[in-house]
Amino acid sequence: MAEGKTILIVDKPSVCELVKPYLERAGYAVAPCYDKGDVLFKIRELTPSLLLIGSLAADRDTEQYVRDLRSCTDVPLLLTVDTGDASARAALLDAGADDVMSAPVHTGELRARAKALLRRLAVAEPVHSDVIRYDNFEISQERFELKLRGEKVDIPPKELQLLYCLAASPNRVFSREKLLEHVWDFAFLGDSRTVDVHIKRLREKLSGVSDKWALTTVWGVGYKFELK
Repeated sequence: MAEGKTILIVDKPSVCELVKPYLERAGYAVAPCYDKGDVLFKIRELTPSLLLIGSLAADRDTEQYVRDLRSCTDVPLLLTVDTGDASARAALLDAGADDVMSAPVHTGELRARAKALLRRLAVAEPVHSDVIRYDNFEISQERFELKLRGEKVDIPPKELQLLYCLAASPNRVFSREKLLEHVWDFAFLGDSRTVDVHIKRLREKLSGVSDKWALTTVWGVGYKFELK
C-alpha cells in the first residue's frame, strides 16, 4: 500500500476522472488540478509525493514549462505527451521530467510507472520548502522574508504576498482581478488599481537586481514574473 502518498494529477477533468480510480486502488490519495498554471499553488497546499501532468504537446513550450516547474519544486514529475518520438521525450527528460510516457496511455502501465517512480526515488515523506529562489532573489512566505543579492529587504505584508504569488508561477500572466483574489482574498472589494500601486513599489525594490527575471506588464491583461 502507499499510505500517506498523494498524487496530484494535472489534466482535463475527463482524464483525471478516468485515471483516479486506478491510482486509488494502488493505495494513493489522488487530487485533480485542471489548470497547469495552478500547479505550484496546489503543490504548496497538498505537498504531493508525485506530480502527474498529461495532455501535453512535446514542444519547446512544454520543455520550458518543465524547466520552470523544476526550478521551483523537487516533486517527482511524470508526464504524458502526444508523441511517440523518442528524441522529443528525451528533451523533456533533459528539461527536468523524471519519466515521460506517450499518449494514449494504458491506465495499468501508468499506475505501474507511478509506483516504480516513487519506489526508485524513495519518496516517503517529502520535505517541501516554500522558499523560491532565482538569480539574486529569494523569497519565503512562511518566514515572511525577501532577500535580494543575499540581503534581507524590508517589505510590507501585501507586497511580499503579491510578489510570492507571481514568483511561484513564473511566466504565468495574472489579471489584476486574479491577483486581488489570490492576495487580498475573495472578500476584498477594492479597486484593481491597488495592484498597480503595489507592483510599482515592488519594481522600485527590485530595480537592477537581476537581468534574468523581471516583473513584466502584459498590456490589457495583467502582470507576470518573467524568467528571461
